[in-house]
Amino acid sequence: MMTDTLPQEIREHIKQNKQQRHTEHTAVERKLIGTAAFEAPSEDILTDALIALYLGKNVLLKGPTGSGKTKLAEHVSAFFDQPMHAVNCSTDLDAEALLGFKTLTHDEQGRTQIAFIPGPIMKAMTKGHFLYIDEINMAKPETLPLINGVLDHRRSITNPFTGDVVTAHPDFRVIAAINEGYIGTVPLNEALKNRFVTIDVPYLQGETLFQLLKSKSVLRDEKQLRTFVQLSADLLSLIEMGQLPDEAGSIRALLDACDLTAYIPPMRAVSRAIADKLEDERERAAVMNAAETLF
Repeated sequence: MMTDTLPQEIREHIKQNKQQRHTEHTAVERKLIGTAAFEAPSEDILTDALIALYLGKNVLLKGPTGSGKTKLAEHVSAFFDQPMHAVNCSTDLDAEALLGFKTLTHDEQGRTQIAFIPGPIMKAMTKGHFLYIDEINMAKPETLPLINGVLDHRRSITNPFTGDVVTAHPDFRVIAAINEGYIGTVPLNEALKNRFVTIDVPYLQGETLFQLLKSKSVLRDEKQLRTFVQLSADLLSLIEMGQLPDEAGSIRALLDACDLTAYIPPMRAVSRAIADKLEDERERAAVMNAAETLF
């Protein structure tokens, strides 16, 4: 899991911290640590993400759906041996979902009292864990300014439910992911975007994609796997020409097609896993035409 391209001082520092934390995490916290399963299109993507987080920067992962942004976040969590709390953004996201909420509880004598239940941001800040904000541009523009202070040099927030000022643990880190141009998303304002180091996460291609399919798919026929690699390249070309949307190139969908091909004809597998997910009839036809030239 150790990246050879990382400077020696960073590798040593991370190794020492991991040894120290190994006994600190509870059983519940250890379940929040991700798995190192990200296949990087290029080594610098992973290296740059690790260096930025080591330096205490917030990292924004930008790329199409299915390109592996969440996998990268989980990989980084495993690399640092740090639990990661996740926030899945939507138009319904509010302060309670981010920060926590008040509720009625009872003490040992049965007396009713009000207690604050911390949300993912508060948990990550106080414990020095990672925070992953998925599809950050799906949140309403008025919601995200709540955490501006968390993301800049202040690394603190005033809890609107208790009035307490919470300052982040030195090990607290933030990773966010963004899908640009999708329905329901809004452009990030400059103030928020300026608080992140941005890393593009493109789709896997070529030999790296073949090795991923070979290791993850139940399809064992290497010739067919390589044909799917070529299909992916053809679909990406159509995406670049504006004939297909980004989701047509999803590696997740391609892997589904490979798995189905182990049991059904590849053309039907491509239809089920890739083409039929698209709403436009011309786009579905374009995917099937590309597949027809290969299978």
